[in-house]
Amino acid sequence: MAKALEGVFAPIATLFTKDDDLDLAGYQKNIEWYCNSPLDGVVIMGSNGEYASLDTDEKLKLIEAGVAAVNGRKTVLAGTGVESTRNTIKLTKAAAEFGADFALVVTPYYYRPRYDRAAFVNHYLSVAEASPIPVVIYIMTAYTGVDLPSSVVAELSQHPNIVGVKDSAGNAPKVAEMVANSSDDFSVLAGSANFLYPAYCLGAKGGILALANIAPRECVEIRDLFQEGKHDEARSAQFNLLAPNAAVTTQFGIAGLKAAMEMVGLQTSVPRPPMLPATVDERTAIQAILDKAGLLARV
Repeated sequence: MAKALEGVFAPIATLFTKDDDLDLAGYQKNIEWYCNSPLDGVVIMGSNGEYASLDTDEKLKLIEAGVAAVNGRKTVLAGTGVESTRNTIKLTKAAAEFGADFALVVTPYYYRPRYDRAAFVNHYLSVAEASPIPVVIYIMTAYTGVDLPSSVVAELSQHPNIVGVKDSAGNAPKVAEMVANSSDDFSVLAGSANFLYPAYCLGAKGGILALANIAPRECVEIRDLFQEGKHDEARSAQFNLLAPNAAVTTQFGIAGLKAAMEMVGLQTSVPRPPMLPATVDERTAIQAILDKAGLLARV
């Protein structure tokens, strides 16, 4: 029976050795921790997994190792979107063979001045037709420069093998439009913890959240409070996560996330160059933010 695409997911970090090779042992150790958390699942090779810095062989190794470590205990989404439709299909089929539950397909972006609505629709429909597993659209405008209109998402939602969208922009009207205009069984997922509660209020079915890497319980708590109708408490929980979320996303980026992972006791590494690790001053700021939010006290 196909798994439902709903709940809170962590887009897990890819770890590297001092020689800049994959650290699969540390990676799998973190996955064990996530599997013992209240998260509904994990994303292998999302933006926080530094997928754009990985070669094809590394991507295959990460999917294989990640799915094996999860061992059916959580839902697994694998980031399989690359620039060409052909290679996206190849990677998506490989992810399916390794046992991933869903393919998370980021919008192509390099030739975006030449990509129109028809090009994006054709890309996603071609991938969906060829994919053995359900496809999730991934919109990450801050990195790609591509913002698929809600009307395109709604059109694509009619395909039976395109089952959801992750949109990281936090645009409330667009979230509402995607929920209202897409097929009933289509899952809209918040792409950041800074708007998880509002997204649930608008009908989203969950979120893929960088912050869930270091605060899975707190992110899931927002979902639980919302579902219990405890809206005042859910808002307070949301407000408490605003600064920590910024620290591991827009403020300090992947370097900040990886520094925060060490602070909560997870395996970590520096980002892959040309990204640089967090500075001493940045680490001090991150630690203060996490401490103020009570995230270090609960480790």
